[in-house]
Amino acid sequence: MGSTFMDTSGADFSAPPVQVTFDGLLFDMDGTIIDSTAAVEKHWEAIGKEIGHSPEVILQTSHGRRSIDILKELAPEKATLEYVQHMEGLLPKKYGDDAVEIPGARALLQDLIDRKKPWAIVTSGTVPLVSGWLDVLSLPHPAHLITAESVPNGKPDPACYLLGRERLDLSHPTAEVLVLEDAPAGIRAGKAAGCKVIGLVTSHTVEQVLAAGPDWVVRDLSSVRYVPESSGEGKVTLEIRDALVLKN
Repeated sequence: MGSTFMDTSGADFSAPPVQVTFDGLLFDMDGTIIDSTAAVEKHWEAIGKEIGHSPEVILQTSHGRRSIDILKELAPEKATLEYVQHMEGLLPKKYGDDAVEIPGARALLQDLIDRKKPWAIVTSGTVPLVSGWLDVLSLPHPAHLITAESVPNGKPDPACYLLGRERLDLSHPTAEVLVLEDAPAGIRAGKAAGCKVIGLVTSHTVEQVLAAGPDWVVRDLSSVRYVPESSGEGKVTLEIRDALVLKN
């Protein structure tokens, strides 16, 4: 959990627009749809004091990972689903003013909803956390939600994205599914699940995102636009513009 907008100066985000068609889309949550950096920092500062660990150390390794997996390493006695759901459920209530939308996220989600296209959220957060943030920011709730409770192992394990494909009835290997992610762990999970991946540079450096192996790299979702006139029945055509120019 948690993200921050990164300095991308020096990177060449000028790739010409391309249009790509998919059968469905799988969105990560924090760093992809919302940015809750400030809230998460306050949250882990409080939890760190409770479990006796530096919040700075926790934040260095927490992004894109389930809280329960972090607690298994740092405070095994707290690593229960009940505890994690309780503490994450409080986060949007306490720090709701500290979260913002990722640019372009609301417009893209609304286009998918208006045209009844298949999409889901696949996140390392729990149901109380995700539902809380969507409510606070008045963002749409997906018909399909894969959370920390849904799988035994978190990202970079591909189980969450494989389950996302299954929920969209797109498990067949020929189905073209796009994952939209900001965290290297999530990018690797999406690729391991057989998906194409757009990596967002919102929480990690360009170099860190590239190292995870995405197919495209963009600053945020303002570079990803739904193209209605090009999308066939059940298909989703996107225009990806101002992407990172990849060096050969």
